[in-house]
Amino acid sequence: MINKTTTKTSTRIVSSLSEVGQAAWDGLLALQADANPFLSFAFLHALHESGSASEKSGWQPQYLTLWEESSNPGCNPPQLIAALPLYVKFHSYGEYVFDWAWADAYQRNGLEYYPKLLSAIPFTPVTGGRLLARDEPARAALVEVLRSLRKDTQTSSTHILYPPAEQAAALQQAGFMLRSGVQFHWLNPGYRDFTAFLDTLERKKRKNILAERRKVADAGVRLRRVRGTDATEADWIFFNRCYAQTYAEHRSTPYLNLDFFLRIGASMPQNILLIVAERDGRPIASSLLIHTGQTLYGRYWGALEFVPCLHFETAYYQPLEFCIEQKIACFEGGAQGEHKMARGFLPQKTWSAHWLAHPAFADAVANFLEREADGIDSYMDELNDRNPFRSAPS
Repeated sequence: MINKTTTKTSTRIVSSLSEVGQAAWDGLLALQADANPFLSFAFLHALHESGSASEKSGWQPQYLTLWEESSNPGCNPPQLIAALPLYVKFHSYGEYVFDWAWADAYQRNGLEYYPKLLSAIPFTPVTGGRLLARDEPARAALVEVLRSLRKDTQTSSTHILYPPAEQAAALQQAGFMLRSGVQFHWLNPGYRDFTAFLDTLERKKRKNILAERRKVADAGVRLRRVRGTDATEADWIFFNRCYAQTYAEHRSTPYLNLDFFLRIGASMPQNILLIVAERDGRPIASSLLIHTGQTLYGRYWGALEFVPCLHFETAYYQPLEFCIEQKIACFEGGAQGEHKMARGFLPQKTWSAHWLAHPAFADAVANFLEREADGIDSYMDELNDRNPFRSAPS
């Protein structure tokens, strides 16, 4: 642990959230307007303790924390006033904001791109606060510490992925370059039921969804929703099999493991929804979603048997029904996927912030990002022209 102390505050770079404590971390998180369950102590600590995001897997936690010192330290311990989830990264896997071309350019010029500093939720392309702070002065102090840290470290660059727009703007003012991307979110203006939602779509989109759901039902598949509070160890073991199968089909290695899933199942069950598909009394597929009272986040899915359109049923239609029933306002379907638009999802712009130490490469990336931003804007215009609704949803 590295300590730097000023007269009133101290900066600590911690390698484990145990050094912060759940009460302090979640207490700070409760003050954030842009928090979500992926920023919670339970979720992040599970990633680290399970080994899913650890130094061994190329994610070395180096969380940046600011503490306010008490004038009477014997009676009052330091208070956490700001924090930044931060990792030393030795590769670019599991980030969903792709910088492989930048790394390749460094290598071709005899330079090292890795390690780099990364602020993100591992394996989770979800927008949410990165500059966690008690108030704006503490947030500004956190940015200044980050500016100092990036000068002191031997890493090539610093990257903050999926911050909200306000934090992205603050990072730009601090000298970071901004990069935009696109995700697809479903918005719920207060639909009465799934049929009411379908009625807002263009006729062809509506017919296709009904046909896809009918194929699943005609195949003898039945769906059940399992709230996290009711999920058993057997449910998690089965889901992990499905999750691993998805990676096996793509000839890749899963980022997460059963230990991680069991940990979040035990520590944050109120935020978890499992959807299990069964045929002839046997489970054959499952999806995992994380939610609050306002937002549902699609995460992972997998199947042990192929059934046409089963992916759409478990990963989209069942979650949409859940949102409508629970009056959840937004369903974030995850990274990428224009096919989501045919199911009522609309494009939303996302942000990331980047700083590169090498001046020539910083200039080259800045020029690239300027051209890319124009392309993203044109892409957003094109997508909005293909709005799947009969009229824009209110």
